[in-house]
Amino acid sequence: WGFVATRAARGKIQGMPYGNCLLLSDGPVNNSTGIPFFYVTPKDNTVTDLLKNPMASLTLPEADGNFCRKNIIDPEDPRCARLTLTGQMVTVPPEEVEFAKQAMFSRHPVVRKWPRSYEWFFMKMNIEHIWLQSW
Repeated sequence: WGFVATRAARGKIQGMPYGNCLLLSDGPVNNSTGIPFFYVTPKDNTVTDLLKNPMASLTLPEADGNFCRKNIIDPEDPRCARLTLTGQMVTVPPEEVEFAKQAMFSRHPVVRKWPRSYEWFFMKMNIEHIWLQSW
């Protein structure tokens, strides 16, 4: 999972920062690409924002990494790294959908059971900037 930040495109918070945690995958376990793929629904406010303005940032905490866990350090401690990727979120083109499906479903099998009525589709981030906070 990661934290995706957008610029709100709706209601009283239009134009303000908005964020949400989303599941992601950069490929099947044996074929990581470094490109974040997301399985999203237009019912999610984050997706509504992205469809109007595709610029976003994605922050990945080291909460799941070994260093913080092994050393019993809180994930918010500055010694636990954070990676922030910034770029454009785009709908995955038809020729990449099968790869995106394998990427997401192999790492997060539970998403196969999510309600189909939510009109799920795949997005990916075209990374433009990388910032690593590692003290």
